[in-house]
Amino acid sequence: MPVAITTAKMAAMATGDEHASSEVLRGLARHLNCLNEDNKATRKRALEAIKKETVDKGLSSSALQEVFSSLIKPLLKCLSDPMERCRETTIAVLTEFIRCVPKPEESLPYLMPCLAQRFGEKEILEPAEELRLSAMEMLTLIVEVCGKNLAPYLSEVINILQRTIVDPFPDVKRESCKCTVNFAKCVPEHFHMQAECLIKPLMLTIAHQHTRVRVSVVEATGAVIQHGSGKKVDDVLSHLAQRLFDDSPQVRKAVTAVVGDWLLHFRDRYSYFHKLIPLLLSTINDEIPEIRLLAVDLWKQVGAQWEKENEDDIKDKMDFLLTPPPHYSSEVERPGLGCRELVVRNLGKLVPAITHDVTDWLVPTRVKTSQLLSVLLLHAEDHCIQHLPALLATLYRACTDSERDVVNNCLAAAKLIGTFVPPPVFLKLLLDHVASPHSSSHPWAPLMVLAAVLGGCSRPLLKPHIQQVANALAQPDVCQGYQQVMYLEQLLACVDVLLHQCESDCSSGSLQLLQVLIAVQSFSTEPQLSEKALESVQFLCKVQGLDSVMELYRQHMGQLLDWLSASVNTWSSYSPERLQLHIVVIQSGPVIGEFLSQLMPLLHNCLQPNRDPEMRMSIFTMLAKLLLDANKTLDSQGRFHDDSERFLSDILLPNLVWHAGRIAAAVRTSALSCLLAVLHGGAITPGQLISLEERMRPLVLSALEEDSQMSRLLACRCLCAILRLTGTSLHHEALNKIYPELLKRLDDSSEEVRGVALQAVGLWFSSLTKDYNPVLCGAHLQLLFQQLLLHLDDPDSSVQDQVLEILKKGSSVHPALLKEEVEAVRDKQRRPVYCDQLLQHISSLPTESTASCTE
Repeated sequence: MPVAITTAKMAAMATGDEHASSEVLRGLARHLNCLNEDNKATRKRALEAIKKETVDKGLSSSALQEVFSSLIKPLLKCLSDPMERCRETTIAVLTEFIRCVPKPEESLPYLMPCLAQRFGEKEILEPAEELRLSAMEMLTLIVEVCGKNLAPYLSEVINILQRTIVDPFPDVKRESCKCTVNFAKCVPEHFHMQAECLIKPLMLTIAHQHTRVRVSVVEATGAVIQHGSGKKVDDVLSHLAQRLFDDSPQVRKAVTAVVGDWLLHFRDRYSYFHKLIPLLLSTINDEIPEIRLLAVDLWKQVGAQWEKENEDDIKDKMDFLLTPPPHYSSEVERPGLGCRELVVRNLGKLVPAITHDVTDWLVPTRVKTSQLLSVLLLHAEDHCIQHLPALLATLYRACTDSERDVVNNCLAAAKLIGTFVPPPVFLKLLLDHVASPHSSSHPWAPLMVLAAVLGGCSRPLLKPHIQQVANALAQPDVCQGYQQVMYLEQLLACVDVLLHQCESDCSSGSLQLLQVLIAVQSFSTEPQLSEKALESVQFLCKVQGLDSVMELYRQHMGQLLDWLSASVNTWSSYSPERLQLHIVVIQSGPVIGEFLSQLMPLLHNCLQPNRDPEMRMSIFTMLAKLLLDANKTLDSQGRFHDDSERFLSDILLPNLVWHAGRIAAAVRTSALSCLLAVLHGGAITPGQLISLEERMRPLVLSALEEDSQMSRLLACRCLCAILRLTGTSLHHEALNKIYPELLKRLDDSSEEVRGVALQAVGLWFSSLTKDYNPVLCGAHLQLLFQQLLLHLDDPDSSVQDQVLEILKKGSSVHPALLKEEVEAVRDKQRRPVYCDQLLQHISSLPTESTASCTE
């Protein structure tokens, strides 16, 4: 009974709907006729009336279906109406019908060809962009409500989308992309047959200036590839890779989501793992946290899915290789087994691509690639060993990049190599490259990589190889091969890393590390670099428990001097060993005084007159600094006195012999400065000096005639020091040979030389003893008094005062002779007051002195 009642009711309702639709259609007959009128306003009113009497009237769905079936043809004809308002109303009416009718698919045979003709031809017929947008929104609605019923109209839909994706109006582009995504999901069984046709327009639009358009295109591309045949993947990957550098985070997020979806659901994903994995892993280091988290989550899902799909192949690894490698960083979360295996199995294809892109001309590409390299190595772990030569070559090139971010990222990657690769493996390659750099323009690149790799290696693993690394760094071709600041900085960095990683274990390579640090300091032209190297020397002391740098030098001084002496026969002004000797003797302080037995032969060899003159100059200058404070350097143990006489006779004096040329003169100047330091520093006794006086005097006196003012000044000062040290021990014959040369210097062009020469004359008078016979030496004294009296009338009052004091001092030697000479010139003096003072002084002398001179 109830079924019969329900059937009756339904029949009644159907009869009612038919009646209602008939009534509506009869009422619309006139309006339909008006659609063919020439008057625009008439057609417009007719369309508005049709809209009002149908979709706006609230008819039942079945009645609307009947009405729509009757109105579809006249309405589609109105899509070509010349009046924009009419076309707009038509699209609105059609959209509402499609949304409300229960069977919109019945209209497809009429609707789709018309839309394809209007919007799918090479030239889109609709000029109004707002109407094109409304039409695309209608097509999107058709896709949603008709679903699989659109399969027979695949070509029409594809043709429309091909044109509208590249539409000039951005909103039409976005709506087209939305429609593409929906259509691909609705008819996946048929979509793949023509999906590739959409790739070209999508790729033409993917770089659009509007962010939302780019996002829509990326999402549409994902759907087209996902439901396509897979033949066009290579065509879109480069475009998607470029979107990873997009300024908009929304675009980068869309790319991440699309690539992750492909890795999870794309049918041929196994064939494209090596191309898709880099895209997803590149976003793990994105600057936006949301994108990073999305990438990490998708990557974990990909790894877990692959692990599940290949469970049989990796069963052993799942059971036994789940614990992290020893010394794995606690700051980094270890990727899952599936993720690691995916990278390992594709690493052979990824490394060449990394090598290529890390030298790309675009900075963002190089930065992204260098970040990706670190991520890949974190996943590959010790499986990167088989690719180590290629990886190191890549790192060498990347470390020379002008962009600091690229260098930092590559150093982080190198540190991971140190973490996962055993030291014997990476040292075999790295140390060979350090000794023979591949690039002469960037020889420091292997050193930079070596420092980073050592920084990633653990102390227990590195300890047995400290000696090997230290020996390699101390090789002459390595520590003395280049003088570039960058090279020296990286050499220092290697030593620092070794010291900080191994600390007290570095004692086994202490000598070699000290040699490297000495080399760095000797070559450095940057004060900051020298300071850093000295700090490293101090740290080397600290890790060995030594109190000071001098203790470190005491520990290795003998070996250091042997190291330097081995090549002394080949030294020149360009030899690095010369600079290293300077660092050793200066920094060792009093310790060098304990090793004179090794130092003196070395100095004797390299300071012979036939050796390189510039080298001799620099060493003499160094020795002058040491000898000025001999008690705290060379003579710290009181042993230099034993060698000082031989030092003067065999080393210093031969370099004072006159030779022609400016370079030879410069060598003599430096030797004079060293002689002066010996005399002033207390490194020689008066007795030793007197024994050498006869040989030394002519060389010093000849230096008074040098063209160089500095040489003349140093020679005068040396004579002062000699006279002061010997006191009254010099024989009068030696003294009589000195004063004539000093008198010549009283007319020197340099006031400073004249002043020191006068001091020497004063010391000459102080050196006279009672054994000096004024009668026998009267001629010498007469010449001396006459020359001094000439300078008593000098224009410079300070010189006059100084000469007056010297004559007063000399008056006690032969007062009568001096009085006679003074009286002879008194009337000729411009300022006789000085003569009067001198005569007064002579008169005040004891009579015994005057009488003895007269006798």
